[in-house]
Amino acid sequence: MMKTGRLAVQLRFWICPLGIGLLCPPAWADEAPAPVDLVDPFVGTSGDHGQLTPAATGPFGMVQLSPDTVPAQHAGYDYQADHLLGFSHTRAVGVGCGGGGGDLLVSVGYAGDTAPWAMDKASEQAGPGWYSVRYGGGIRADLAAAGAVGISRFTMPRSGTIRVVLDPRHSYTKRHSAQWQKRKAGDMRGSMSAGTVCDQGVYHLSFAGTLSRNGQTVKAAPISLGDERQAYDFAVRAGDRVEMRTGLSVVDSRSARRVLERGAAHRSLEHVRREARTEWARELARVQVPGSGERARLFYTHLFRVLQTPARIDDTDGRYRQSDGTLHRAPRGHHRYSGWAIWDNYRTQLPLIALLDPVRSEDIAASLAELYLAGKAQWSTQNEPFITVRTEHAGVALLDFRRKGIGGFDAAEILPLMIKELNALPNEAPDQQIETAYDIWAAAELASDIGNRPLAASLHERALRYRTMWQRVFKEVAPDFDVVKARGLYQGTLWQYRWAPVFDLDWMIDQELGRARFGRELGRFFDQGLFNMTNQPDIQAPFLFSAAGQPARTASLVREILDSPIDHWYTNAGKRPRPWHGRSFALDPVGYADGMDDDAGGMAAWYVWASLGLYPLTPGKPEYVVTTPAFPVATVHPQGGAPFRIEQRHRTGEGQTATWNGASLPAMKIDHRALTEGGRLQVASDQAGGGALPPVQR
Repeated sequence: MMKTGRLAVQLRFWICPLGIGLLCPPAWADEAPAPVDLVDPFVGTSGDHGQLTPAATGPFGMVQLSPDTVPAQHAGYDYQADHLLGFSHTRAVGVGCGGGGGDLLVSVGYAGDTAPWAMDKASEQAGPGWYSVRYGGGIRADLAAAGAVGISRFTMPRSGTIRVVLDPRHSYTKRHSAQWQKRKAGDMRGSMSAGTVCDQGVYHLSFAGTLSRNGQTVKAAPISLGDERQAYDFAVRAGDRVEMRTGLSVVDSRSARRVLERGAAHRSLEHVRREARTEWARELARVQVPGSGERARLFYTHLFRVLQTPARIDDTDGRYRQSDGTLHRAPRGHHRYSGWAIWDNYRTQLPLIALLDPVRSEDIAASLAELYLAGKAQWSTQNEPFITVRTEHAGVALLDFRRKGIGGFDAAEILPLMIKELNALPNEAPDQQIETAYDIWAAAELASDIGNRPLAASLHERALRYRTMWQRVFKEVAPDFDVVKARGLYQGTLWQYRWAPVFDLDWMIDQELGRARFGRELGRFFDQGLFNMTNQPDIQAPFLFSAAGQPARTASLVREILDSPIDHWYTNAGKRPRPWHGRSFALDPVGYADGMDDDAGGMAAWYVWASLGLYPLTPGKPEYVVTTPAFPVATVHPQGGAPFRIEQRHRTGEGQTATWNGASLPAMKIDHRALTEGGRLQVASDQAGGGALPPVQR
């Protein structure tokens, strides 16, 4: 039913030796496809399994042009749905609550045949930068998007009168306002405001569009439907192509018009699709792994998700708005970004971008720093320029960027603003105290790095005050340890938050619990099924064995999570009476465990890190845990840096060891700087990787 990328005419769902529903290459496919052609945008789009969509989008693009289905999931789409409302231009990437975005819904149908329309699911296709489906008795919709522009083309199967409806009220959160400035089919402009994810703030967005038939501007007069929706009725013949071209801007609708004129006004849908493909090919080729089977497809599909957020928001002239609504211009040669879910992805996704693309990361760091300059809120302000979620741990992310040699901000200027925010953070529940301690620790480390030793000492002392609470709440296992939200936790259990102070691991392992007890009780945590891969608070836990001197256990657990069906006991609200049993990551629309959000690339980045055999255990410390990679070899080409190669070696009976350029890594850790200077990382273990994956569990 589904086809993706350059191999669209060859690849579809097959009944594979590995299981039903996997996307398998045919045995007769000779040429190894490029990474961009291995991406499957339908992974994680079914039910509550990722909260993703097959949106047409470019890397870090504002436009996420995707179908809105009936029924829908958080981002407006469900792979299992078979009816269609239309196509909207934005969405947050797998972030929970009711999702976010859904701006400017475009609906096209024959007069008298109103939405929702039946979808021809067998025709549905997608790849990086494009999407296609037939619906409503044969109308073919083709979408393409790159950056802040999108094109929706509708090929009409028969003659008749059609109605095109543009709905700026459509949203997955509360719509605060929608206005039109111009309504002619050749010059449509407007603006919208809606709640950010979970309605914790408000974002403001402007658009411009043109409506054409066979390349000529539609002459039909606009029809107001009385509720900000705008309709256009006109006659078509069989085979006519109706196109809606759109540009988005965080500045105003006049600027959105300039974005449209530069990005899509005189370029075909095929041109925009090729542009998006070229951009995706460049970004995905930063990592090269062998093969074109399921493992490689999963890898590049998840890397594709990692590189979708945050969104670049500066216009063609460099103008953008900060989170206080004020207008600014990015320095020449630089860009600005928005759309944050930092509580989720500071752990994995932002560190991965820092490794792969330090050049872009400088602009991302500058954008994070500007949150503080604009009066940063913990979640979202009332004047966000784009869909966003949460900004907790922005200070940890900035420290991590800076220690990896990534500039873009003045640490001395930002530090007082970080401390001001710290003074207002909630610090009551056990998880809040640990999270706040991490933020204070990051500020202390930043103060130390810029030479303010008295401030660093004061902040370090303040950060470590959490230890008293940890000793009281977490040291001894209690009956409520396996109760979700026990003692006021936001999500998760005390067992899961017990391992959260990654910034203070040496104290926990060597002093408070002792190495033997730490390893023993961490083993109990996994052996009794207390680990939760569907949420972020304990996703670092498999790598803690390596930190405690048991790298083989880390390797075994990571391989199991990557490849095997496991029991998933937990939801955000409680523990299930029976576990959901299945793969955490699968090449299938049910691509994630039940209830597992991708969270703006946070989980996708975990998959990429684990597949490479690296993990950023403590963001803010520029080092990585080393474990057995999933591929026999992988080569990473950081933007502007030297390439490095990761190789897997199988040595029976010798445990797990690693070398960097021939020198032993006894602690199974490697520095960020060493990696980026280039070389060869070889990991030897009793576990051979890269073999066949087990069947997907439905």
